Amino acid sequence: MSALRAILIIVTGLTLAGCGADGEPVQPTAPQPTVSATIGVGSSGAYVGGGVGLSRGPLGIYLGF
Repeated sequence: MSALRAILIIVTGLTLAGCGADGEPVQPTAPQPTVSATIGVGSSGAYVGGGVGLSRGPLGIYLGF
C-alpha cells in the first residue's frame, strides 16, 4: 500500500508542476476591445464595413459587418 501511495504522490507532484501551479498567481486581465471601420470605393461602387471584437490572451472573438 505504501508503494501505491508513493506513486500517487509523485504523479500528483508532476501534474501540479506541469500545469504551472508552482509559480506566483497571475492577476486576470480584462478583455481588450477591438473596433475597425472600412470605407472604400471599387468598380462596383462605394462600400462600408466594420467590425467589433474582444480578445483576451490567445483567444479572440470578432464580428464583422
